[in-house]
Amino acid sequence: MTRKTLFITGASSGIGAETARKAVAAGWNVGLFARSEDKLSALVDELGEQALALPGDATSLEAQTKAMAKLAEHFGDVDAAFANAGMGVSGAGTLAGDPEEWQSMVQLNVMGVLWTAKAASTYFKKNGGHLLLTGSAAGRTHIKGSVYSATKWFVHGYGGNLAEEFREWGARVTVVAPGMVDTPFFDEAKPDKLKPEDIAEAVVYALGANKRANVQEVFVVPSG
Repeated sequence: MTRKTLFITGASSGIGAETARKAVAAGWNVGLFARSEDKLSALVDELGEQALALPGDATSLEAQTKAMAKLAEHFGDVDAAFANAGMGVSGAGTLAGDPEEWQSMVQLNVMGVLWTAKAASTYFKKNGGHLLLTGSAAGRTHIKGSVYSATKWFVHGYGGNLAEEFREWGARVTVVAPGMVDTPFFDEAKPDKLKPEDIAEAVVYALGANKRANVQEVFVVPSG
């Protein structure tokens, strides 16, 4: 069976890195896109010839477009993409929030997702591929003054809109929405919360669903 190929942003650690591991184990090739070239190289050493390091900045449409082209040249196509890169901010709320942090966060959490969708759509219109987005439980509730939560509301709304567009090509869109996950996203460990592999398993589940089924949203929240 020919291996399909998955492009992952934010692939150097946390949910992105675990998704790469789970996807390779499930029979996928993976393109690992992130800014940390050293971490990507180490992950490629671990995963072997089914992985390709693609250093780059997710806030750049040009970088994502070039990375997907390199991935397609290397493995033959881009069958799926996971827009996973994201960030939070240190100051919660509007009054205490830092406008420069907001700017960086919107560039990554909103524009970075748009760039992944834009770059991937060229391939998916031809091959009926699958786009996955990292949403959040915070993107379905109102949190006092939270700009981060609002960026995830965007992801959920845009994911639904994309699903309507991509359906015309036979392509699928899934928003994977975690609750709190113990990842490097947080300054302090969250040992009683979800682990990155829990979210990675949800991604691989959605990827493996029968072509007739679009798993449009998956919520994964701590059971405790």
